[in-house]
Amino acid sequence: MEVATKKTPLQKEIARRRTFGIISHPDAGKTTLTEKMLLMGGAIHEAGEVRANKSRRHATSDWMDMEKERGISVTSSVMQFEYEGCKINLLDTPGHKDFSEDTYRVLTAVDSVIMVLDHAAGVEPQTEKLMEVCRMRNTPIITFINKLDRDGLPPLDLLADIEETLGIQAVPFNWPLGMGRLFRGVYNFQDETIQRYQKGAGPQNTVLETENVEERIETLMGSGAEDLLFEIDLLSEAGATFKKADYLAGKQTPVFFGTALNNFGIKQMLNTFVTIAPPPQPRQTTTRTVQPQEDDFTGLVFKIQANMDPRHRDRIAFVRVCSGEFTRGMTVRHHRLNQDLRINNATMFMAQEREGVTSAFPGDIIGVHNHGTIRIGDSFSIDEPLWFTGVPSFAPERFRKVQLNDPLRAKHLAKGLKQLSEEGAIQVYRPLKGSAFILGAVGELQFDVTVDRLKNEYNVDAQLVGVNIAAARWVEADDPSVMQAFERRFQNDLYHDGAGDLAFLTYSSWYLNRTMEEWDAVRFKSTKEHVPDAVAHD
Repeated sequence: MEVATKKTPLQKEIARRRTFGIISHPDAGKTTLTEKMLLMGGAIHEAGEVRANKSRRHATSDWMDMEKERGISVTSSVMQFEYEGCKINLLDTPGHKDFSEDTYRVLTAVDSVIMVLDHAAGVEPQTEKLMEVCRMRNTPIITFINKLDRDGLPPLDLLADIEETLGIQAVPFNWPLGMGRLFRGVYNFQDETIQRYQKGAGPQNTVLETENVEERIETLMGSGAEDLLFEIDLLSEAGATFKKADYLAGKQTPVFFGTALNNFGIKQMLNTFVTIAPPPQPRQTTTRTVQPQEDDFTGLVFKIQANMDPRHRDRIAFVRVCSGEFTRGMTVRHHRLNQDLRINNATMFMAQEREGVTSAFPGDIIGVHNHGTIRIGDSFSIDEPLWFTGVPSFAPERFRKVQLNDPLRAKHLAKGLKQLSEEGAIQVYRPLKGSAFILGAVGELQFDVTVDRLKNEYNVDAQLVGVNIAAARWVEADDPSVMQAFERRFQNDLYHDGAGDLAFLTYSSWYLNRTMEEWDAVRFKSTKEHVPDAVAHD
C-alpha cells in the first residue's frame, strides 16, 4: 500500500502554476483570445482594456505606438492571472513573422503552448515556423480554431491540414454545429453534450444541453444534421483517442472550435488547459538538469525590454523562475559577470499593472530592473555556477547601414542601438575598422520598428540605407594564431556585435562558402548560444 507523500509549500505552488505561450499567424485572433482569457480570470473587467491606454499599461499586448497604428504585435508581453485555483502565466508572442526570433526566446521560457488558427485560413506559413520551434522542445500544444461565426474551411479539412502540415495528431474535443450565420454551437466529445451558441447571450454566450442531444442537433441544423451526425459518429468511433502522455510529448494536440470575439468555446478550452497542461518543468544547464522543486532559487533571462514606461526610460529583464522561491531583497549570483546582484525592486506582471514582488515560484516571470548589465540568456542562482542553455540568436538575413541626420545626436544613437540590441530587437555591428553602424535583421519590419523607436524613445532622427552585405556568421577558432591570421586577412569584413563577439559579414553567400572552405580551422556559426566563452569552451 502506497503512503501519500505530503507536499511541501514549494511543491504546492509549483503544482498550481501553468506557464504557456500563445502563438498564431497574424490576424488569427490571438489578441482577442488573450483578452477573453484575462476576462475569465478576472484580470481585466471589460472588453477593450487590453487595447486601451497601452502606453500606460505595461504588461498588456501591443503597447508600442507602431503596434497600435498597424494593428500588429511585434513584441512579447507577460500577463498573470488566477483561474480555477491555478496561477496562470500567459506569454503573448509577436504575431508578425519578422519577429520570430523574439517568439523563439519566449518559447524557451514556457512549458506549453496554445496555438490559434483562423477557421477560414487553416495552417499558415508563420504557424508552420512556430510549430518547428515547439517541435524542437517537444512542447505540448492545445489548438483553438477561431472565428467559427464566419464562414470557413470544413472542420474535417482543418484536422487534416493540422496533421499533414504540422505533423501532429489532432484530437477534437468539440465539434462545430455549422459555421458563419448558421453557427449553432458545438458538440462536446468528452461528455456528449451540446453547448448552444447564442450571440449576445452573456459572458459565455452558451447554453448547455445534456439530454436528447441527437434530436436537438436535428432541430438546430435542419437539413445539415445528417452529415453532421455522421461526422460526429465517425470521429467518436474511428477518430484518435486523447492520450495525455502523447499530448505532453508534443505528439497530440487537443483541438477546440469557437469564436473568441463572441466569448464562445474559450471556457471549455481553458478548463481543459488547467487540467492537462504541465506544471513547471525541469530546465537544462551546461552541467546538469535543474528540477523546479529544488530549494535554491535559479532563474533565466529570456527577454530584455527597454522603455516599457516612456516616462521613466526603464529597462526590464524578464526572468523565468526555474527552481526554488524568489523573495524580495534576495542576493543572487550573476554568473556571466561573476558578481552578486541584490534584487530589491523586482516586479510581477499582473494584466495591465506591474506590482512589486514579495515572492515568486517556478514558472513565474519576474521583471528585474536592468541598468545595462543584464543580457538575454543570463543565468542567476544562489551560489552554484549554472548556465541555462537553449536561448540562441540567429544570423540575420537582411542588412542596413545607419545614417544619422543630426551628427550631434551620435551618442544618443549609440545608446539607443546598444539598448535595442540588448533586447534582441535588432543586431548591431561595428566594424573593426571604421565607425558606421550596420544593422542586421531577420525581417524588414524590424528595420521600420528600429527607426520608429529611435525617434520616439531616444529622440534620434536616423534613416537606414542599403549596404553591400548579404550574409553574416559569428567566427571563432580554438587556435589563437589561426584567429589572428584570419583577422589580418579579413579585417575589412569583420565586425563586433552588440555583445562584443566577432562576426564575419560578406557580400554574397558564394563568398562566404568559399571562405569557409579555405579556413576550415575557423568555426562559422549561424546561431550563437547565449553562453559565456568560459562556459562554452569547458
